[in-house]
Amino acid sequence: MTRAVLFDVDGVLVHSRFHPDEGARRFWDSHLLEDMGVDPVRFQGLFGASFDQVVIGKRSLVALLDAFLPSVGYKGSTMDFIGYWLARDANLNFQLLDLVKRLRATGKVRVYMATNQEHLRASYLWNELKLSHLFDDMFYAARLGAMKPDREFYLRTEDFLGPQDEPPLLFDDSDRVIASANSHGWEAVLFNHVDDCANHPWIANILAGTSAARLKETT
Repeated sequence: MTRAVLFDVDGVLVHSRFHPDEGARRFWDSHLLEDMGVDPVRFQGLFGASFDQVVIGKRSLVALLDAFLPSVGYKGSTMDFIGYWLARDANLNFQLLDLVKRLRATGKVRVYMATNQEHLRASYLWNELKLSHLFDDMFYAARLGAMKPDREFYLRTEDFLGPQDEPPLLFDDSDRVIASANSHGWEAVLFNHVDDCANHPWIANILAGTSAARLKETT
């Protein structure tokens, strides 16, 4: 049976503002004030308990932004703002995606996204950024009705994965998520760089074995 390997999105598959290496950080809102008339510092007020309800699918992002954006001086279309946000918060980690492609090609790995996303961004990642071409499925908070690091996130993901010979292997950039996933019985690895995945012993063994087999076939 193939092993399930799961990847977080922000900070892993997509570069984010929270990377420990300052040179690797990416800020989608760097030109938010010039482009949309919204101060990025004031915009951070969006991210509270109400936004958590959006992430787990209990409230619409459009409705939340309809109420919030006028309070930070935005006068345009909410849908235009969402389009701007989605397009700019999409700095893909192409090195990691190349590794994911190689892993999936071995036939010994099923690769998934495991992420705290609401419905609109999940759809954008899957359809517009074409991550559906690389991953077998995406388990996200609004779909599951639970966020990492809550135990329900792992339980509901396991319902989709089905029986496994080995614990799911998760790469995530959050210490809290790593701790909760490991305590649940998964194998979780803190991700800062693609080498954290490539040098993982199980991953390295799978890739080395496949490369050796291909070399033997050509000789």
